[in-house]
Amino acid sequence: MGGVSSIVISELEYAPPGADQLFFDVSFGIAPGEHAALVGANGVGKSTILKILTGEYECDGGDFTVNGSVLSMTQDVGMSRPTDTLREMLIEVAPTHLRTAGRALVAAEKALADGSDDGMGYATALGDWGDMGGYDLETKWQAAAQRSVKTTVDDFSRRLVSELSGGERKRLVLDLLLTSGADVLLLDEPDNYLDIPTRGWLEEQIKSCRSTILMVSHDRTLLERVATKIVVIEGSGAWVHGGSYLTFPEARAKRQELLGDDLKRWNDEERRLFHHMKIMKQRAAQNFKNATKANGAETRWEKFVAAGPPPPPVADQHIHVRLRGADAARRVAKLDDVSVGDLFFPFSDEIHHGERVGLIGPNGTGKSHLLAVLNGVTPDVGSVTFGPRTSVGVFTQINNRADFTGRQCLDIVRDRLIEDEKSMKALARYGLVNHSRQEFQTLSGGQKARLEILCLEIEGHNVLLLDEPTDNLDIESSEALERALDSFEGTVVAVSHDRTFLAKFDRFIMINDDGDVYALPDYEIAMQGLAAPEKLSTVRLAKKISLP
Repeated sequence: MGGVSSIVISELEYAPPGADQLFFDVSFGIAPGEHAALVGANGVGKSTILKILTGEYECDGGDFTVNGSVLSMTQDVGMSRPTDTLREMLIEVAPTHLRTAGRALVAAEKALADGSDDGMGYATALGDWGDMGGYDLETKWQAAAQRSVKTTVDDFSRRLVSELSGGERKRLVLDLLLTSGADVLLLDEPDNYLDIPTRGWLEEQIKSCRSTILMVSHDRTLLERVATKIVVIEGSGAWVHGGSYLTFPEARAKRQELLGDDLKRWNDEERRLFHHMKIMKQRAAQNFKNATKANGAETRWEKFVAAGPPPPPVADQHIHVRLRGADAARRVAKLDDVSVGDLFFPFSDEIHHGERVGLIGPNGTGKSHLLAVLNGVTPDVGSVTFGPRTSVGVFTQINNRADFTGRQCLDIVRDRLIEDEKSMKALARYGLVNHSRQEFQTLSGGQKARLEILCLEIEGHNVLLLDEPTDNLDIESSEALERALDSFEGTVVAVSHDRTFLAKFDRFIMINDDGDVYALPDYEIAMQGLAAPEKLSTVRLAKKISLP
């Protein structure tokens, strides 16, 4: 079986320690050279599958084979340990033998520095590093850094990860992996932290990469352009769409129709759960350590039977979002010669009621700072005048809501709606009713985002400031947010690198690395401006609105 495909997974199952089963009966194959994407709702186990394939997690059942050399990247690469050196970060994405030698070399250097090594251990570690190909790898690091990092990297063992932007860290790692020649690449959300120009670069790199790739991504534009196969994780199992993401929504709708009527689908799922329970019971009889998992499988089957038919086994997330902005004056905000620090030159603009304005540009140009000014923070230069009856609601980029932490979802919503029944109905519209007793900090990123958007809806704001609103959302949740904004009667100003999301906006304010600010009248021109800012003066209708 191993020779047929670069990645083969058969009846894979996994339960987190002390928790119910996350998935089972997951089977699919990725052929050599295919670029496949794992998609599914937040929390279904996409990242977990990648961690099982790398050996970080151990599966509870099933088999998998990954043929050839493998390199992998986690979604938080370079983010979890900012005090590391670049060398320490890059060692963690090196091939296994070099990772081991690199870690030993770093440890030996530290031992030499603190006097616990007389130099012998260091000499051995240095020799091993060279013998394994460490110096060749360092040459590749240098070449990738020249392409990916704005400032020169002279010494990887001294330059700190924190001295690079999040986008630079991610691009450096991606550059290395995509040019490594590895047989298989496992990439978890490679587009996270990347601005739109860098996402365009990533698409070209993936398309030209000859490695077999299995990736997790919620970037619909990227999926449409690079994925040759879609693996869908849902209903505790998996199914495969053997084509582009462009044709995936239609294929999924047809699949749902072909599954037959509600009763047939219910019976099929009941048999699947029953069969799985029987297998787990047999394993428990052979090894008592499997008893908890067997009991969990039995409970899952019993709950399903007790609920009775329908529903079908794989129901869409029915997320209904209602955003209704109260009336506001025609002019929402007037910016006069506004600037923040030395991020961008002073500029003037007006935002009107009902507009959808996208704030775009490379990372680090001050887009979030400009959003803060629109939320009432006093700019360093210039002034902002708000229209009467303007009520501003803010969506935070990292869902960092201290006022929500430690509180259950129901309590947070009940603060705003008073009654339990109304609160539960509101949570149900956002697909959060099953998490009503869950504390905010334990929710997935997408669940946190949905709860925050629900609260903005209830509070009745007529101006929404959104900072990377789709960053942690699964695709269905992103689409639900977009539908909500379509019907929202107020004004929306958003910072985003999600091109599918931005495509529905009316106009754009773009801030370049050099601090210039441009007004771009539609999505097509905005994408042209991002791809080639040096040609902005010749772009149709582009207007430079910064002052000299």
